[in-house]
Amino acid sequence: MAIGFSNTDINGTLSISGSFNLPTIDTGSTGQLGEVGMFNGVPHFYSNSGWQSISGSVSSPISTDVSIEYLVVAGGGGGGGVGGAGGAGGYLTSTITLAADTEYTITVGSGGAASATGGSWNGDGAVGASGTNSTFSTITSLGGGGGAGAGNAALSGGSGGGSRSGTVGSGTAGQGNSGAQAGSYIGGGGGGAGQAGNTSMKGGDGLQSSITGTSTYYAGGGGGGGNTSGGGYGVGGAGGGANAGGSAAGTVNTGGGGCGGTWTNNSNTTTQRGGAGGSGVVILRIPTANYSGTTTGSPTVTTDGAYTVVKFTSSGTYTG
Repeated sequence: MAIGFSNTDINGTLSISGSFNLPTIDTGSTGQLGEVGMFNGVPHFYSNSGWQSISGSVSSPISTDVSIEYLVVAGGGGGGGVGGAGGAGGYLTSTITLAADTEYTITVGSGGAASATGGSWNGDGAVGASGTNSTFSTITSLGGGGGAGAGNAALSGGSGGGSRSGTVGSGTAGQGNSGAQAGSYIGGGGGGAGQAGNTSMKGGDGLQSSITGTSTYYAGGGGGGGNTSGGGYGVGGAGGGANAGGSAAGTVNTGGGGCGGTWTNNSNTTTQRGGAGGSGVVILRIPTANYSGTTTGSPTVTTDGAYTVVKFTSSGTYTG
């Protein structure tokens, strides 16, 4: 049966899902005003002048929901006083179904600042700031916890900060791990997405992702600073990377934790502040056939043909 429309007004938004086929009609017969149908592969409608072909092209795009892959990494925590490294930002990756014609907000977390001073070897316990959260739709990864020097507690977060002698920061299940406590002449590494911080200054390893097409480490913990004979370092290429000179920051757009402060002389009086945490990132991998191209925030967009990768290093939006 042909489809007919008579005195029909459509106001607002019309959403059509699924698929439909126009009925085959006989252009030699009489139709009803407004009736539409197909004849020899050409759409027609019935007017006061009889059946009329619809000239030009006819496009009826039907938006559909689409499943995409995502990676959401928060900002890493800042390094604290001597020995206390920052924890990595939370790491979340999975798939999500985006609704058609819907705008999704992306927030990219910043890395936490290092403590204002290196504190002191025997006390003070300066604490670095935690990183800020990254979000995409309903998904939130938590900023990494700041590290702490002697006599103070490190902060919790996506991954927890490390400490030289105080309480370590806890990680969040499914996002990261706890920092470590060391002592003596070394500090504890910050937690990473792949493992906890190490009591011998090493930051917890990050996790690898190939969502962009290139395998990359994200969310490595910062290394806990030590004395002049050697410093901590971040494992996996996304942590702080402290050495005897200190001040190594977490890797930007990976959520790496900042290194802990460093002791630079043998009289326990000279210290160097730690490093800031690295900023986070939000990455979407979308089937190219379903990529809308509607974004704000100037993300980097690449494609391998089958998939389009949208990488946000600052906040913005994507419309599915």
